[in-house]
Amino acid sequence: MNFLSNKYVRILTGALILQIFAFYAVAMRSEAIPNVEPLATFPTTVGRWTSWRDFPLDSDTQAVLKADDVLNRFYLDPTRTSRCTTNSDDPNPCLNLFIAFFKTQRYGQAPHSPKNCLPGAGWDEVKSERPSITVPGEDHPIVINNFVTEHGMDKSVSLYWYQSRQRIIASEFASKFWSIADSIRYHRSDMAIVRVTVPVVGNDIDAAVQTGYGFIRAIFPSLLRQLPR
Repeated sequence: MNFLSNKYVRILTGALILQIFAFYAVAMRSEAIPNVEPLATFPTTVGRWTSWRDFPLDSDTQAVLKADDVLNRFYLDPTRTSRCTTNSDDPNPCLNLFIAFFKTQRYGQAPHSPKNCLPGAGWDEVKSERPSITVPGEDHPIVINNFVTEHGMDKSVSLYWYQSRQRIIASEFASKFWSIADSIRYHRSDMAIVRVTVPVVGNDIDAAVQTGYGFIRAIFPSLLRQLPR
């Protein structure tokens, strides 16, 4: 009953039911699968940030995620530090960029919301909001999720969104709706989730958020080139 009382679970359950009916309705049509360069080719230098290391997901996590391609990479600012840590007491922590791409959602694969995954991993929600930020390559500000969590003494900021055909989407429900609409109209259900995680240093959440915003602006032109439009 506690599981069913979670509003995110109820919303996603309803959306998935609609998605199943919609996908079955178009199941006889061939799906347009976009060609996408491997995420490993994503630039290792973006703005003032440079790649430190990629961390491939373990097989168990991959089996649950069911993504067609994943990038799990840490970036650091070489002008401030030569080593990469994610400790909240490090004045120059590195950032994590996580991208999971799904060529199709027709067979049950779908992005997993951090609002479900992080609490399941022991992180407690501190704050959740949907700010608008300006990014290069977009005529209007994009709306993303700012999900702040804590685990013991550590806090982190997760800035994430869903990216599909010519859309940046914050809402989990809206991402399901547009998957259904695009599957019917364009025979496409590809989607990616993009998440930037920034450790909170000295309990200064706002500073971590602003650092994340700067990193998003640096990587956004590359995201537009990498992910299908």
